[in-house]
Amino acid sequence: MLMKILGTGLTGLVGSRIVELLKDQYEFDPSMVDITDRNAIIEKIKGSNASIVLHLAAKTDVDGCEKDKEKDIKILRYKDIKEQEEMFSRDKTAWAVNVYGTKNIVDGCRESSKKVIYISTDFVFDGSKDFYNEEDVPNPVNWYAKTKYEGEKIVQNSSIPWIIVRISYPYRSSFERPDFVRAILKRLQNNEKVLGVIDHKFSPTFIDDIAFGIHKLIEKKALGIFHVIGSTCLTPYDAAIAIATKFGLNKDLIGKTTREEFFTNRAKRPFHLVIKNDKIQRMGVKMRGFEDGLEEVKRQLANF
Repeated sequence: MLMKILGTGLTGLVGSRIVELLKDQYEFDPSMVDITDRNAIIEKIKGSNASIVLHLAAKTDVDGCEKDKEKDIKILRYKDIKEQEEMFSRDKTAWAVNVYGTKNIVDGCRESSKKVIYISTDFVFDGSKDFYNEEDVPNPVNWYAKTKYEGEKIVQNSSIPWIIVRISYPYRSSFERPDFVRAILKRLQNNEKVLGVIDHKFSPTFIDDIAFGIHKLIEKKALGIFHVIGSTCLTPYDAAIAIATKFGLNKDLIGKTTREEFFTNRAKRPFHLVIKNDKIQRMGVKMRGFEDGLEEVKRQLANF
């Protein structure tokens, strides 16, 4: 009999691929319940015979989350907790989904003795260090990152078995919604110009590796924080050049820009996210670099 996993966000970019790749190892039970509906999600968790809750559901639009900040702060000032809960459940703001929703998940796990695997982000760091490992203390610079870090703290202080999996700029070969790789690829294929930021470093992550990383963490009964993140750190400009090169497209379509120009009037970003993934790789999980990830994307697209 397969181990059963109750999951939130299993229809999204990352979650759906995890299900595709691990469906022979686990029985996935997708929770379609609104995680901001406290009673409903807690009852769903308590009523499931899954031993693990894989929590991916989140509000991830960085600029959209920033627009929620003022409303979230206003709601958090309410002294009546019941009124707070009603407002969060109604408005589905960044705090409502990423913090309040995560608290509901954790409370449901606590009441039913389940382990939680919480998917977080490298954005919890401010980008001021040369590199980051799992022991570094987060310092969020935008509201999205703040809410994800608050979710992390709820998980860590929960007194239940937990894993926090941080990921970064996930990409895959196919999905209804484009990730950054396929967005750039489509523009280049259409002979459209692409602007790549030259003073920002990030660590793109092939989603298949995230799936296998999570499988290994479950298999090893691991606990704690893990950076399940790609092994290459590069600029968006260099990433665009790599995509054009790999797929034989016109590199002259790719122009350079700066973060100041590209992110004008948008939420602040951490701009130097060199993330160490030694911990997960020591467990036998190969986290591909960007070149190898693109090669696999190309292979999968050819066989699609």
